[in-house]
Amino acid sequence: MADDNNTRKQRPLAGPKGKPGDLMKKKPKFNIMWVYAVIVLGVFAYATFNKSSKPRETNLKQFREEMLKTGDVEKLVVVNNETVEVYIKADRINDTKYQKMFKSPLGAISERGPQFYFRISSIEIFDKNLEKINAELPEDQRIEYSTEKRTDIWMQVLSWIIPFALLIGFYLFIFRRMSNAGGGGGAGSIFSVGKSKAKIFNKEEDNINVSFKDVAGLAEAKVEVMEIVDFLKTPLKYTQLGGKIPKGALLVGPPGTGKTLLAKAVAGEANVPFFSMSGSDFVEMFVGVGASRVRDLFKQAKEKAPCIVFIDEIDAIGRARGRNANFGSNDERENTLNQLLTEMDGFASNSGVILLAATNRADILDKALLRAGRFDRQIHVELPDLNERREIFQVHLRNVKYDPELDVDFFAKQTPGFSGADIANVCNESALIAARREKKMVERQDFLDAVDRIIGGLEKKNKIISVDEKRAVAYHEAGHATVSWLLEFAHPLVKVTIVPRGKALGAAWYLPEERQLTTAEQILDEIASALAGRAAEELCFGKVSTGALNDLERVTKQAYAMVTYFGMSDKIGKLSFYDSSGQSEYAFSKPYSEKTAELIDSEAKKIIDEGYERAKQILQDHSEGHKEISEMLLEREVLFAEDLERVFGPRKQHKPEMPDQVIHE
Repeated sequence: MADDNNTRKQRPLAGPKGKPGDLMKKKPKFNIMWVYAVIVLGVFAYATFNKSSKPRETNLKQFREEMLKTGDVEKLVVVNNETVEVYIKADRINDTKYQKMFKSPLGAISERGPQFYFRISSIEIFDKNLEKINAELPEDQRIEYSTEKRTDIWMQVLSWIIPFALLIGFYLFIFRRMSNAGGGGGAGSIFSVGKSKAKIFNKEEDNINVSFKDVAGLAEAKVEVMEIVDFLKTPLKYTQLGGKIPKGALLVGPPGTGKTLLAKAVAGEANVPFFSMSGSDFVEMFVGVGASRVRDLFKQAKEKAPCIVFIDEIDAIGRARGRNANFGSNDERENTLNQLLTEMDGFASNSGVILLAATNRADILDKALLRAGRFDRQIHVELPDLNERREIFQVHLRNVKYDPELDVDFFAKQTPGFSGADIANVCNESALIAARREKKMVERQDFLDAVDRIIGGLEKKNKIISVDEKRAVAYHEAGHATVSWLLEFAHPLVKVTIVPRGKALGAAWYLPEERQLTTAEQILDEIASALAGRAAEELCFGKVSTGALNDLERVTKQAYAMVTYFGMSDKIGKLSFYDSSGQSEYAFSKPYSEKTAELIDSEAKKIIDEGYERAKQILQDHSEGHKEISEMLLEREVLFAEDLERVFGPRKQHKPEMPDQVIHE
């Protein structure tokens, strides 16, 4: 690459940055717009300079008082029964009053005439007015008029020429846009609707600064993608052993985990052209446009091979065929997918073109798209674990001024289940909160408030809540806190609050364990903890409210998942009705009988009822502690784990054994 750059610098032909002493320079191209500009300026100049020779407009009163009564008028000519032209005598033209009337920097008064004109409504009225004026004048000053019929030939010619000129100009404009579209330009033209909308990036020309150093975590994914980049840089290293360049790699993972960022890092690291577009860019209302854009995309990619083509959200066109609800219709998306499959593994050779795609719905993609030979690799980009979150925080905190005493490990531990995008948002929100509080650096409390802001929503301290409602919310949230503290497998409590956030009147924050598997005991403890709020309302007030809607929704999903997905019901047995392939999205029947459906409902209800009774029993056994926590919450509005430890003592927490290689001190 260095030799190529030196050669490029030594060329004698210089562009806009060339030296003044270059012998060979590009001549400016002829532009038809200059001709148009000259014509417009010529017409304007003619109209301006010719204005001095035209007669000046006057009125009947001025004509009678200043011209006719003084005997200066030589003759009158009525033109087309609309205007009266006034000719002044030659020996009177140089009078001061006429020179003032014709005062102009562009020329003097015309001696040939007419010098003035005025308009009339009709020839009859003008005739009567002229008779009255002549009656007041001496006989030697009386004047008659003549009539003429005139035709403006230029206006008639222009009335024919201008429409044809406009049509010809419009035709030329459309023809040029069609030519540009055919030559690969004209992106905004309707004739270029079938052209690819992919943006081409080049590391040197577009200053792409994102590299693999900016992608924290994702160690395994980076290894897979870096190997593709290394193949493009040093292909001989692999081809001499018989290896072939992979045709495609699919990035799969939840939203916000860094799939698009990983693709940007590939664009920054690889010294090859990088085509980037979204899956929705292929789809238009016109039939056949998607397939045309796919063909044009691969045509451009072959011309610039070796290169990388990145399609974000490929599920927009890669959904499994035959699953459209509009049966029998000509599906434009399926035509686009068929063309993509043909281009990736057709008769034509795509040597040096690597397709990189990203999606968070890999389960709905067509099987033909996922097979080897098209997407040779599926790279899973999952939510970051504790160590990866630490690395992500270190990346996003580079430009954030935070308290040096605040450990980054504390950040990572407080954000389980957060994606890379969520962590970036936390860092930004904490900086904004600290700036709003006129601080010089981000402190621990600013960070915690940012996490609360993202999870729970905006704090609404001024929301109007009655005393009874506030008391019910306090006992409800205290019930969650009490049961979760006393159950071994429930998530550890961080804090509980009755300050409204978003749509919630109160909330309890937990710190889930970093675990990959969940046992039945853990799910049952979580269900009991979630139902503790409703149980506390029933025990303390003898009635329930709608505040447990979110809790009931969550435990219902958990109970049905235990029965239908995880095989944790004795009556249903070790059966799972979970469809990981996503192929039953438009299924019209359930994969079990009505009798089994009734049994599933009864088993799920049994799990929820047992969890509810269990929560009530724990609250009855620790009613004094629950009441104390509720009253403290009413008074202080926010309680932390330390407050519950003072009331109930140390929590019996389940600590799973972790392998040594995962623990980083």
